[in-house]
Amino acid sequence: MNYYFTGILILALTILAFFVEPAYPRNEYLNEYGVRCGEMEISTERRDTDYNYSDSNTHEDQYLRFTYRKYLGTDCKTSKENVAIKQQLELMKMCGRVNNNPSLAHNENFRLLVSKCRGVIPTRDTTRPDNSQSLWDDMKDDYKKENPDIKLMGDKKILKMPPKNYKLPAPE
Repeated sequence: MNYYFTGILILALTILAFFVEPAYPRNEYLNEYGVRCGEMEISTERRDTDYNYSDSNTHEDQYLRFTYRKYLGTDCKTSKENVAIKQQLELMKMCGRVNNNPSLAHNENFRLLVSKCRGVIPTRDTTRPDNSQSLWDDMKDDYKKENPDIKLMGDKKILKMPPKNYKLPAPE
């Protein structure tokens, strides 16, 4: 058995472990959603060409290439505005929680978030009465009033306990 290959494989994996970083979770809703306006690329290329003629000349060409790619779709300004609006909407939803938690202001890790939420006062939805249920529960209550003899799932005491002296039927 060839142990050289196994040793090289273990050594390669050990060296690779020093260069690999762990994958950390991230919030996809705060990123730029793949907005790319264009990209610039610089590359070099070298070509060696052998001629098989009587004098066996070799020819080398070296190229320096600048490439700019412009992506089709919406223009860059609109894409960046859309990303900014999405981020602002997310901050508007979450700043109420941030401002209601005073311990975040003293935590150095949340300094940027606290500074972004400073001065944002969330508004409450006051159109719903305090004593109301969900629309489903209201509709279900109306249906039960119209049909009092029907038992619905989720009603309490659909199955009643039998009396203590009740005898179960014998199996067949």
